[in-house]
Amino acid sequence: MDDLGDTTRDPTGTGDRLTVVDELFLYRHRGAGLPSVMQGLWRTDDTIGAPLLISLHDALSQGPLGRRVVLPRIPGARPRFEPTVASYPLRYGTEPVATGDLLTWADEQADVDVDPSRRPGWALVAAPLDDGGTVVSLVCSHVLSDARGLITAVADALAGRLDTPVSTPHARGADLKDAARVVRRVAAGLRHVRIRRTARTPRHTPLPVRSAARTAIVDVDAAAWDGRVAGGTANSLFLAVTAGVARRAGVPDPIDISVPVDARDTGTVANGVTMAAVAATAADTPASLRIKASTAYRQPREGAPHGIPEEILQLMPDRLAARLARGAGERDLLCSNIGRTPELLDTFGPHRCVGLALRAVHPGLADVQVATATRLSAYLCRHRDVYTIAFVALDEHAFPDRAALRAHVDAELAARSLPAHHW
Repeated sequence: MDDLGDTTRDPTGTGDRLTVVDELFLYRHRGAGLPSVMQGLWRTDDTIGAPLLISLHDALSQGPLGRRVVLPRIPGARPRFEPTVASYPLRYGTEPVATGDLLTWADEQADVDVDPSRRPGWALVAAPLDDGGTVVSLVCSHVLSDARGLITAVADALAGRLDTPVSTPHARGADLKDAARVVRRVAAGLRHVRIRRTARTPRHTPLPVRSAARTAIVDVDAAAWDGRVAGGTANSLFLAVTAGVARRAGVPDPIDISVPVDARDTGTVANGVTMAAVAATAADTPASLRIKASTAYRQPREGAPHGIPEEILQLMPDRLAARLARGAGERDLLCSNIGRTPELLDTFGPHRCVGLALRAVHPGLADVQVATATRLSAYLCRHRDVYTIAFVALDEHAFPDRAALRAHVDAELAARSLPAHHW
């Protein structure tokens, strides 16, 4: 396995500093690329009382999501995180949401500004469902956490395990030392730049995004899913299904897939993934995709653009760094396997949780002009005895509306004898 220290940990030993990947997501809040935030969705089959949600909101504000980004005092030093209890207020609506409109409601809750350098980086919202249940949405900036980190933060908050960030004073000298560390790492990286160029991935032509994403969420019985892996794994079947959905929508072969790989060795909520690349064709099976994915995991993986030391971005003006990093890790598809959710979240406090989905969403697309090579993103998690896949389509020609996306999803799952239930 290659050394992932550049992108998934703070190699300088100052754990409050943003990594290169963190900063890339920060640029996107300001129109330099596709804005991206994480959203967790929970459904219970009964009514959640307001006191539980208030308690959860308070715990999240005191935990690792309760951070803000502070810009450095010295050029070359990295921005840093500081604890903050500032938060968007908990909103718990009284008007029931129709179960058939649940995704419309969820999309609306995700359209919130969570730039942690300017305002609170997360928002918690809930509403009753017309079938007597409750739906809960937690949105957080991708700067603060990825999907696995978000789910860990909620599980810890519900269990009362608060990893409260410690505020430490930052003198001018701390920024000077950090700037010196970054310069040293850039100098060291430049000595290996020719080696790293050999791992450069082909660029994919971005398409303009002119409208909000089309979304769908489906539940599939875990036993049925595992019974269709055909020599592969649950993950390689996920790649095959998502590629099949894209192929039905007209995305041509070979379909290039970005596969996030979790490289954390601790329970941190911080961004902890790099990208592997898998090329899928119509001839691929879950078994062949398993082999391709296994090979891809052993290759140098991408956190920021290949061919240059990633830390050099942190010495550049924000606009130039964002331009250089635009499109990093983007391919036709993004397939993120988040894994089994913690057993603690089989319930939501004392309430039976009948649905849990995680996805990256893209707020504010109506107000910014962005382009992306990613046609379709998909997020897989296993909750209890169900696999849940959240699809987010950005290519408006291949997926003109939600109905078209759902039709392609239904056709692909039916072809594999996988009955599914739409949210």
